[in-house]
Amino acid sequence: MVAMKQSDNAFAMPVLGFGTWMIGGNLKRNPANDDEAEVRAIRRAINKGVTHIDTAELYAEGHAEKIIAKAIKNCERSKLFIASKVWSDNLKYDDLIKSAINSLKRLDTEYLDLYYIHGPNRNIPLKETVEAMDTLVRYGLIKNIGVSNFSAELMEEAQSYTKNKIVANQVHYNLVFRRPEVDGVLEYCQKNGVILVAWRPLQEVVTMAQSVPLLEQICWKYEKTLAQIAINWLVSQPQVVTISTMRTARHLQDNLNAVDWKMEEQDIERLRQELPEMLREVQMNSSFVFDKVNMMMERPLL
Repeated sequence: MVAMKQSDNAFAMPVLGFGTWMIGGNLKRNPANDDEAEVRAIRRAINKGVTHIDTAELYAEGHAEKIIAKAIKNCERSKLFIASKVWSDNLKYDDLIKSAINSLKRLDTEYLDLYYIHGPNRNIPLKETVEAMDTLVRYGLIKNIGVSNFSAELMEEAQSYTKNKIVANQVHYNLVFRRPEVDGVLEYCQKNGVILVAWRPLQEVVTMAQSVPLLEQICWKYEKTLAQIAINWLVSQPQVVTISTMRTARHLQDNLNAVDWKMEEQDIERLRQELPEMLREVQMNSSFVFDKVNMMMERPLL
């Protein structure tokens, strides 16, 4: 069973989740998709102890949620942690309620363990959106409120509109993409008992960091692959968990081997402090455009 991480407010969620972006298609459903293979992949992960399944109404026009429904059909619901998201176009009160109900129908479940606002929409009052989330909590349709791709300022604003704790913020964060460290999101989460759920934990990591001596040393020290080091670096930090798509048995086992141990604090900080400059040096001496690295590490969230 994948370990749980508990925040200061007694909310807990698994450190590793099965991400379902690209399951059943991308933004549109793919009629040629092998849905049964996706069902088997999710079931395989559940059988190996991955109980956190992450999805969204946006994924494959809701079809990803239907695939999950098939995969969890014979599972004990109380042992699963199911999270979905309402798209930013649907954040008016009535629209959000409708979106949540539709997600529950597609997932064939009576409640969500966590429901995210997928992204902010400055054309819809955040207070109205949060009030709709509160209604879902009050009627037991969702257990917890989360946000995704929110700045620290927006998290604080959203929290001011509700007595329910906003328990999670799902953002892009990994060894290469450090924006949450720069824009204050990581610090806000760690200081306020909010779980930071890192999506795409491996994006750019292997292609941009595989020849960095520091990473080679740490891989050798722990006898782990670069991908496993990248995932463990995330989940070894306070208030941080991650999600990853695990479609093959090998990918699943690789990810499980990334979370069954804890990186030493000194190595976490070495990677935090020293790796960005090393990556810049690597990129300056390669065919990559190093401005891309600067963008991912330095620019604040817009």
